[in-house]
Order: sequence, then structure tokens, then C-alpha cells
Amino acid sequence: MKHMIAALLALAIAVPAISAPVELASDVFVEREHKRADGTVATVLEAPKLVVPGDQLVFVVRYKNVGTQPASNFIVTNPIPRAVAFSGTMDGTEVVSVDGGKSWGVMSQLKVAKPDGTFRQALPADVTHLKWNMNQTLAAGSAGKLVFRGVVR
Repeated sequence: MKHMIAALLALAIAVPAISAPVELASDVFVEREHKRADGTVATVLEAPKLVVPGDQLVFVVRYKNVGTQPASNFIVTNPIPRAVAFSGTMDGTEVVSVDGGKSWGVMSQLKVAKPDGTFRQALPADVTHLKWNMNQTLAAGSAGKLVFRGVVR
């Protein structure tokens, strides 16, 4: 079954929360393999015009200090679209939420309630939000990026 979710993905990642004069911009790409004329295979990132379950997505959140003073200890929070199962980040410095952003922790510390009232270890597919505590100073005009991956459900 094909899903036209590019607009949903763009909307869902366009609203990360921050707590400093830092501007954010988000992009999402679908990872595809293309066979070259010489028979080799290249992995490329494309705009997600049409995605299907199982497609690998790469999300890029770019941040830039647009203020005139250094920004320090800012936070970037990003929801995971419901149509996407989180599969990891580039650097592993994030904390995650599996309850819509109410509580946060590292994956190994989080539990998810089962229908019978017991709990199980949280899995990457349970993640609803990511948060990076940027415990650094970002000079005026400086920029960086955060990258995370997901799979279309």
C-alpha cells in the first residue's frame, strides 16, 4: 500500500522547540538505491515524493544562532511522525520520549505499558519524540545539524 506522506512528514518536523535565539530548519529524505550504468549501486537521498512501508528516511535538523550573542545550553525537541518508526540517530546524544513528550530518558531506561498492565522495555519504534540538550556554546552566526533515521510504517 502506497502512502503519500511527504506533506505530513514536512509538517511534523517543522516545529522543533528551542530555548535560545537559534533558528531551525528541517528536511526529510528517502534513501534509495540506484543502479548505475556500470552496474554498481549508489545509495542516494531523494525528496520523499512517494514513500511506501519499509522506506528508509533520513531527517536532518539544521540549527543556527541567529542572535548577536553566543547561545548556550539550548534544547532542540523533535516529534517523530506517527507514520514513521524511529531507527536511530547519527551520534546517540539524544534523549527520547515514548509517551508523547511527557517523560524523557535514554532508551535503555524507558518502559512501555502492555495491554495486560505489565511493562516491557521500550523499543526504537515506540519513540514519539527526540530531544537534544545542546550543552555547548554556539557563537553568533554558527550552525550545526542533527540527523536521525526512521522507517515508514
